[in-house]
Amino acid sequence: MTIKRQKNLSNNAKVIWLTGLSGSGKTTIANHLKEKILNSGYAVQVLDGDVLRTGLNRDLGFTIKDRMENIRRVAEVAKLINDMGIFTITSFISPTKEMRNMAKTIIGVDKFIEVFVSTPLEICIKRDVKGLYKKAINGEIPHFTGISSPYEVPENPDIEIKTLESDIEESVNIIFDYLFK
Repeated sequence: MTIKRQKNLSNNAKVIWLTGLSGSGKTTIANHLKEKILNSGYAVQVLDGDVLRTGLNRDLGFTIKDRMENIRRVAEVAKLINDMGIFTITSFISPTKEMRNMAKTIIGVDKFIEVFVSTPLEICIKRDVKGLYKKAINGEIPHFTGISSPYEVPENPDIEIKTLESDIEESVNIIFDYLFK
């Protein structure tokens, strides 16, 4: 095994669990963080909510029961990837404390890094390129987090990224520095 390969299969790899409202910046942060970790010579995989909803979890809706199952499946996949020594970045609203605690239990407390991407609802609505908030406000999308379904703000996340105070580069550096301190 080469030195590069040993570095990629790190026993110190973590699961970075990005949580926040739709449009908060989770996916953007995840993709930029992935590049930074890759450029440092480590293996990394991103699991994105929108992507997994079209494949692995396409049979699930957005009721609390279905959301719990969505997060359970994602946590199991994240754990499998992470157990191979690969940094795993997840980008999921995961709106309740119960869901995030379940994911943390599945993945393991020592491997789970909760990152709250804190963005005010009004900013998420302004960023809404897909028009989802407009549809939710008009009653066209039931169970939409932040509108007709609650989002429980994490009480003690490992990291809180306030997107009104930090640009994308600063946000990524905060997480990266936490991982490699």
